[in-house]
Amino acid sequence: MRDILRPIYQERASLPNTLSVLYIEKKPDEDAATNLFDAILFIIVKEQDQPLYVKHYRYEDKKAALYVVAENQLKEWMLYGTNSNIFEWITEGLILFDRNEYMARLKDEVRDFPFHERKVKIGTEFAKLIRRYLNGKDFFKQRQYLDAYNHIIHALHHLARLAVIENGFHPEITVWNQVKQIDLQIFKLYEELVTSEESLEKRLELLFLASEFHIYSKTPFGAQHLLELMEEREEWTIDELLFHPGLQSYSIDLPVLLEFLIEKNMIEEITVPTKGPEIFHRRYRVPKKQ
Repeated sequence: MRDILRPIYQERASLPNTLSVLYIEKKPDEDAATNLFDAILFIIVKEQDQPLYVKHYRYEDKKAALYVVAENQLKEWMLYGTNSNIFEWITEGLILFDRNEYMARLKDEVRDFPFHERKVKIGTEFAKLIRRYLNGKDFFKQRQYLDAYNHIIHALHHLARLAVIENGFHPEITVWNQVKQIDLQIFKLYEELVTSEESLEKRLELLFLASEFHIYSKTPFGAQHLLELMEEREEWTIDELLFHPGLQSYSIDLPVLLEFLIEKNMIEEITVPTKGPEIFHRRYRVPKKQ
């Protein structure tokens, strides 16, 4: 398939804006990584009018997809984890063209997983974990077991991704296969919830009992990114936090995370008088270390 696509990628490689060209071929019985296509041409450019440009091709009984992505969009995917295929494409992809060793350096960066990038990803996964987990508990109390199950499955997925990142790896599409090798206890939580023959109510009840320790023990680690950022100033309004550039990857989950951390005495609420009687503004700060 690579030879058939040669004229396409050679034309792109000749353009001065092109940084690198990767070729990703479907592995036997593994359709997910290539979005059900037989081959992917992944081209990174310095800039273009739209963040992502996609074309689909057919040759006899084979299908191929062309992805042309702007460098800033690629960086966003890598930082926020919004494209689940991207790390596998970078690590497994065959370099067909590489201007000034751009992709070679990027492969090294992915393998090394820089510390700052890791902290942002940890904060993002932890915030999503807490929101899903607390929503699941709330639905369970309301006896809405199917909705509780849905949220807890998502919560466990974020817990799994958190465990993978904690061990210095990027989460892949097959994250549960990674977790099975890294943290068998978390894998068992998921396996019991999904495969047990107990009633759904009982499975959820057991899950909540067993998962409390795993989730709460990761709180200092998971909240580190937010707490370090908040220590830069004496206090913060919710608006200042929501629109801070460093928190954009999990701003939607931030209000729930703040309330959770207040309950755990890791963030303090400060009240500031308003013009109205007995109504106060809420502000937030990290408690001063004794």
